[in-house]
Amino acid sequence: MNITIAIDSFKGSLSSMEAGQAVAEGIRRVSPQAAIRVRPLADGGEGTTEALTAGLGGELKSLTVTGPLGRPVTASYGLIRERKMAVLEMASAAGLTLISNEERNPLEATTYGVGEMIRDAIEEGCRHFLVGIGGSATNDGGTGMLSALGFQFLDSDGQPIPLGAKGLEKLARISAESARPELSQCSFHIACDVTNPLCGENGCSAVYGPQKGADPEMIRQMDKWMDHYGDLAARTFPSANKEAPGAGAAGGLGFAFLTFLNGSLESGAEMVLKEINLKDDIREADLVITGEGRLDAQTVMGKAPIGVARLAKGYGKPVIAFSGAATREAGLCNHHGIDAFFPIMRGVVSLEEALDPKEARLNAADTAEQVFRLLQLKLSC
Repeated sequence: MNITIAIDSFKGSLSSMEAGQAVAEGIRRVSPQAAIRVRPLADGGEGTTEALTAGLGGELKSLTVTGPLGRPVTASYGLIRERKMAVLEMASAAGLTLISNEERNPLEATTYGVGEMIRDAIEEGCRHFLVGIGGSATNDGGTGMLSALGFQFLDSDGQPIPLGAKGLEKLARISAESARPELSQCSFHIACDVTNPLCGENGCSAVYGPQKGADPEMIRQMDKWMDHYGDLAARTFPSANKEAPGAGAAGGLGFAFLTFLNGSLESGAEMVLKEINLKDDIREADLVITGEGRLDAQTVMGKAPIGVARLAKGYGKPVIAFSGAATREAGLCNHHGIDAFFPIMRGVVSLEEALDPKEARLNAADTAEQVFRLLQLKLSC
């Protein structure tokens, strides 16, 4: 039997590859002759860097960059040298988790560190970038990131504007004359599952500003400045579109990638599936296995396991899933390509016990073993 396994991480417990290998261990207890391929899986959010880097045979590189509030932070990105590829998450340099609740202030928060990560990867020879942009603490329209890459955002006196959203108030001119020349050779694929425009009632300031520490007056100001920024960008870059779906992602970082770096915004799950070329493995498989830490109603809303199932059904393959937990609404998955799913919990335990990696690995292997004992019995009938 040929089996392809692509399971998203069990967050806080097992990485994508660890979860897949645990299931593979359980299968081999029953079918040691099975041909099993374990592939990385992620949806563009937390864990994508680790999953793709490990699955594609890359290495993680850590470096010190400018954090969201200007303090140095240690960020990491994935480096796949043979493909000249970098995999990074903006949250590693400019995420909400890097600052306390009391410190949240989008007027001050900057994406400059994200640009430093990209700059470092360019110097390592990377020309192909996969970027997750969830979890940002910023609302600077990506001007910090772009400044680190050589773009100039100047005030009426020709001086660089301050970092953070507050700088947009003073923005009078944008110049690309000093931008890194290597950027013309680079491609940027951005994991983005939101469709917010840059400005307005559905824009980044109004929708995401409050969770980043903005009060109503700050939101009004930032939206006005962001609107001006979008208009000014269009004078230099005619393709600039404030209304583009996803332009408002990550405090306008989506707009920066679209406008200045010719980036493409894509479904995170679909981007990952394309990069790992999972369709070739699925085409040859007799059975496809997927899953994630928790199967629920949100799983069917474009998350990675459903992406795997949809791809598998295109080739007429059966699909089963394993998860750390499953809600009653997880039954929706059966209508979206997952033929059967199996939570791995084997008793009533505390959350801490459930998330223990050693326990989760054993539970996943044991559950997979029992499922394949049943499949073996069915096949022998």
